[in-house]
Amino acid sequence: MIQTELTEKKPVELLEYDLIKGDFSPEDASEMIYHMISKKINFHEHRNFSSEIRFGEVDQHSVERIQQLKACLSSFNAVINEAKEQGRNLRISSTISVELI
Repeated sequence: MIQTELTEKKPVELLEYDLIKGDFSPEDASEMIYHMISKKINFHEHRNFSSEIRFGEVDQHSVERIQQLKACLSSFNAVINEAKEQGRNLRISSTISVELI
């Protein structure tokens, strides 16, 4: 007979993980940032499209988020272009935090 013991697991309240951490050439930084932000824009575009098809109305949060993300990408591109002009690299850190609420 196999005995198993139930142990009470305490849920993790906060989980943090470094997604990006390091020094990058302007070219690598541009590619990485572009792909990350583009994926988020794509997510919100699909979410908005789904809302329009299913409910006949736009997802206002997604529409606003798309505008914010596009502005963010433009700001990052300006910094990356400055780094290219000066022959410098970029240090990028990105942490994702997930918290039970």
